[in-house]
Amino acid sequence: MAAISPWLSSPQSFSNPRVSTRYSSRRCTSLPAVVSSQEHHQIPCRDQVGMKRREVMLQLASSAFFLPFIVSPAFAETSIVSSEAFRVYTDEANKFEISIPQDWQVGQAAEPNGFKSITAFYPEETSSYNVSVAITGLGPDFTRMESFGKVEAFAETLVSGLDRSWQKPAGVTAKLVDSRSSKGFYYIEYTLLNPGEARKHLYSAIGMTTNGWYNRLYTVTGQFTDEESADQSSKIQKAVKSFKFI
Repeated sequence: MAAISPWLSSPQSFSNPRVSTRYSSRRCTSLPAVVSSQEHHQIPCRDQVGMKRREVMLQLASSAFFLPFIVSPAFAETSIVSSEAFRVYTDEANKFEISIPQDWQVGQAAEPNGFKSITAFYPEETSSYNVSVAITGLGPDFTRMESFGKVEAFAETLVSGLDRSWQKPAGVTAKLVDSRSSKGFYYIEYTLLNPGEARKHLYSAIGMTTNGWYNRLYTVTGQFTDEESADQSSKIQKAVKSFKFI
């Protein structure tokens, strides 16, 4: 396996892999993720809960964090789900399913202790569109998505934390397009525009479940640019919307 460069919490971009007979050296840089505060096993007081919630939200919108991730090809059960060339990717270990285009590749990265992990889905050719599922552990005081506040406030905090348009010279411009809550998930759509680059559209589904030991936050993010075709953007949104726990 090959160690990848620092995992960034801004939206992801992938380059084509160089495949050897043993591993894929695809670099998973700039991947979206949500970082939890340190896990505590004592029941916190109200002030502590508020502080930890703010810490998580700040980390959600932070520009970068660095983890010694190892990337490798992913092996999971798949099955054809429709005539539209989609297949179901099933992760039994992390208890989720997602429908992805039939010809897309899959890669995984994880912390040695397993507290954070990411699974990336991307086309074989060089492109700027892809989907990822980032998983991170949470403290026991985070039991449902409402622990982060209402979806509107959650989305505003996330996107405003990514915006750097006020800097001189101006950095990335982040704009919230839409946010809603449905069946335990927060759905957030927003755009990012770096000076001199094509605008990126991001569509995220964020949900929470437990693995029996601690709660885990799942952030499913698809991205594409203004330059991508309507067909590709439709595939991205279909994949994100298909995510479910098993």
